Amino acid sequence: MLNLRLHLRRPLQSLSCRGYTNSMSRRSQPPSPDSSPRLAKRPRLEYEPLTSEDYKNGLMLAPMVRSGALPTRLFSLKHGAKLVWGPETVDKAILHTTRVVDQKTGVISYHGKSRPIFTTHPVEKPFLIYQIGSADPDIAVQAAKMVQQDVAGFDLNCGCPKPFSTHSGMGAALLSTPDLLCSILSALRAAMPPEITISAKIRLLPSQEDTLKLVERIVNTGVSALTVHCRTRNQRMKEKANIGRLREIVEFVDRMGKGVAVIENGDCLGYADWKRVREVTGAHSAMIATAAESNPTCFSPTPLKDLEHTFVPSYIRLCKYLDNHWTSTKFCATQLQGQHESASRADQKALREAIVRAKGYDDIEPHVAPWTGDNEFSAIVEAIEKRAGQRAPPTPLEDVAVLPAPVTAAAAPTAPAVNGSAIANADAITKTAHDSETQTSEAQDTARTIDLSLPDTPLGYEAMAPVAAQLVQ
Repeated sequence: MLNLRLHLRRPLQSLSCRGYTNSMSRRSQPPSPDSSPRLAKRPRLEYEPLTSEDYKNGLMLAPMVRSGALPTRLFSLKHGAKLVWGPETVDKAILHTTRVVDQKTGVISYHGKSRPIFTTHPVEKPFLIYQIGSADPDIAVQAAKMVQQDVAGFDLNCGCPKPFSTHSGMGAALLSTPDLLCSILSALRAAMPPEITISAKIRLLPSQEDTLKLVERIVNTGVSALTVHCRTRNQRMKEKANIGRLREIVEFVDRMGKGVAVIENGDCLGYADWKRVREVTGAHSAMIATAAESNPTCFSPTPLKDLEHTFVPSYIRLCKYLDNHWTSTKFCATQLQGQHESASRADQKALREAIVRAKGYDDIEPHVAPWTGDNEFSAIVEAIEKRAGQRAPPTPLEDVAVLPAPVTAAAAPTAPAVNGSAIANADAITKTAHDSETQTSEAQDTARTIDLSLPDTPLGYEAMAPVAAQLVQ
């Protein structure tokens, strides 16, 4: 086996040095003539290549179009996410980009015609899973080769039900074409070096038997992990996840004996909610989407509250430092809404209204100044360094025992019948967790009915969900 190592070479003292590059960035864009001398390097952190074990015993940031921007991923890592998925990027879109490295910040951008299609930073590379949207094995491989130097693994999107993904056979449409789905995974596994992992993210099929048959085929392609969004293609966020069906899938995959990690996705609210998910499903890890979109600190056992004071200004400062496009920052910032203890309604309203009205970073400066994004970034790097070369965060997940299965699963990896009462009982446990997310989903649905779209934002109505929430109350 190849003894390959991934290196995080990032001296904290020189975060703001203009000459910061890594070995890859120097090939993309040479340092400017006025680069300042490098400061003394700190000991480098070494990360072994990802394996299926790295996908276990952790909370993961889900792939989210637009919401999964670089600043959100970095803050998620700071607060305890074990791995982070980038937003789905369509294979053909990345093929027509140019890789550019910012010499001041180290940000790596894959620029399209008008703005970056994908943005990352070397500090997140050991934890970054790049999600591909594809319906063609050859194009998927070409896309993967474009960015493989900047990521730790690739994930195939087989679950997105939205038309922009499914209309060309991608996303959840692949659930109906299992031969194509598996051929893409097999092609990626064959083309990528062994130190880069391949995984897939699917949804439940209406039939448990069909779901298990598909899972068996996917596992046999050589994937390291499989994420199961516990909703069917036709279900939406306001409908609770069917996590009761996942237990059988996890046991099925375990009996196949390939060590593939099974990650639960759907209605997990954060660190404190992991126990419920693990007890019911037996999943090796959990992936968080909506809760992390609202509060990227939910991966911590002590997530931040009163985000208008404790997090939103820091988030916007980091975005400006990383030169994140303002429309992306605006969208993500308007999604942030955690619990409140001391922040007044007036404070909450003032900041949110300012973000909604702002047309650029200058407009929001009175509410977030001073611009200390470099300090925010330094704190993120310092938090990652505390992992000491391990992908697990300093505060590991609680070791939770799986509740006894109501029905003994079949011994062989076949598709056993579903026990309806057991699933109903397990699903009932999720109701409380799901209800806490319902208002956000209703707000987004309401926002669709009014003209609140932002310029240059294809899903702009979602950026105004907090405002629409007032119409739902």
